[in-house]
Amino acid sequence: MMNRREFLAAGAGMVLATGLHAAPVADTSKVPEKKLRGFKPLYLERIKIEAGAERPFKAVHVSDTHIVRADATESDSRKVQLAARRYPSMAYGEHYLAEAVLAARRDNALLLHTGDMIDFVSGANLNLVERYFGSGDWFVSSGNHEFSKYVGEACEDAAYKADSFAYVSAHYPNDLTFASRVVNGVNFIAVDDVYYNFTEAQLVLLQKEVEKGLPIVLMCHVPLYTPRHYEAELKKTGGVCSYETGVPDELVKTWRGRTWPKGQEWRDRRVQQRADASTKEFIKYLKAQPLLKAILCGHCHAFWKEPFSPGAVQYVCSATYRGQGYAIEFV
Repeated sequence: MMNRREFLAAGAGMVLATGLHAAPVADTSKVPEKKLRGFKPLYLERIKIEAGAERPFKAVHVSDTHIVRADATESDSRKVQLAARRYPSMAYGEHYLAEAVLAARRDNALLLHTGDMIDFVSGANLNLVERYFGSGDWFVSSGNHEFSKYVGEACEDAAYKADSFAYVSAHYPNDLTFASRVVNGVNFIAVDDVYYNFTEAQLVLLQKEVEKGLPIVLMCHVPLYTPRHYEAELKKTGGVCSYETGVPDELVKTWRGRTWPKGQEWRDRRVQQRADASTKEFIKYLKAQPLLKAILCGHCHAFWKEPFSPGAVQYVCSATYRGQGYAIEFV
């Protein structure tokens, strides 16, 4: 008799073998004006990270897969409508995720994911990703879409996340607030910064991990502020914001304000992305740690590499649904 993990792995194997490009159970015929993104084979950019590993090992790093599924079992029919609306933009996420799993199997590589595995909370999405997580050796951090109910229809903050946190977390392989795992002498730490902040409790946990004395690779969803990436993102968004955690106050004030969402009084993005005291303290402490060797993140759907501190480079991963990721050799 198979145990639970063997059953999930077998189910995911069937997905990989028979459904590399399976469509969600949603009526996409109602959105004919949208076209699917152009398709190309999975591209994994090869990088080497000197992390002080006991022995070299490989990892496949993907991010922002945005799996879009909903079916008749959903209690809310709006989920199916949302899947139909979002599918044309994110259609290939499942296909490329399956390719990434196969690539990791070929190289006996660890699988790393830095958030937005799903596009929104649905039973179909969560059941599918649990099968994928059962298909390989995964370590993950959460993304803002992990807890998004309808994508952009409400203020998403800590209270909003709390509504679905337990339900979502039950389908993921490790804790989504803070988790650590040692691989060949390298301490991988996954920390939640999906709403552009770190907490005092996360800092205490980080300090305990530093006490282990092992080299650290930090994983989060939102990139931490670096000067050149800030400028590039600000240009890309037309001056709205940079989509980074820990942007200095004086730079936040230069952003052009924008209300969110349409027709609803709330706050502009500058308020959410302005670093609070605990976030500033977390980043200050992190920058001073010689044990920090790299930061892996996503969120911006494009590759970027830039030094974060004297001893660490931040690697922003492009999006899985775009057919891109990293193949990393840790030495």
